[in-house]
Amino acid sequence: MIDHLDGAVIPTGFDVPVEPLRRAAHYTGEPGSIADARSFAADFLDRLRTEWCADIGNRAEDEVLLVVSELVTNADRHSNGPYILELEGTDATVTVTVYDSSEALPRRFPRDPQRVGRHGLEIVHVLAREVAAERVPVGKRVRAVLGFGAKG
Repeated sequence: MIDHLDGAVIPTGFDVPVEPLRRAAHYTGEPGSIADARSFAADFLDRLRTEWCADIGNRAEDEVLLVVSELVTNADRHSNGPYILELEGTDATVTVTVYDSSEALPRRFPRDPQRVGRHGLEIVHVLAREVAAERVPVGKRVRAVLGFGAKG
């Protein structure tokens, strides 16, 4: 926050960032890519805590990392090439976006406790405030918005 006193600018503490924190990473699908994506996301959350003073509890962090795992695993499994993980965050939300080369949009299957596998998108829908998938010129983009903190 900045106070203005008779035309003088006086810093009064931490300034709130204006733009969300954004980071992206490119993965080839090599073994270890999913673990690398989770580590990238954990580092991003640490930066969000520092730069935005975000109050991200253990549960919220686990949920973000699980969504990253699910979306990156889907891209790894179903695309024919590399994929990109993009993270954007503030003190109240994190948006997880994954771009891959497949034009096939993910399918959300009906609830079925007897089904083995294919629960990833179902999990993402439970954890996220908003989930969207759309085709882009080179494939698709899957986006999930998660909330946390007092504003979440």
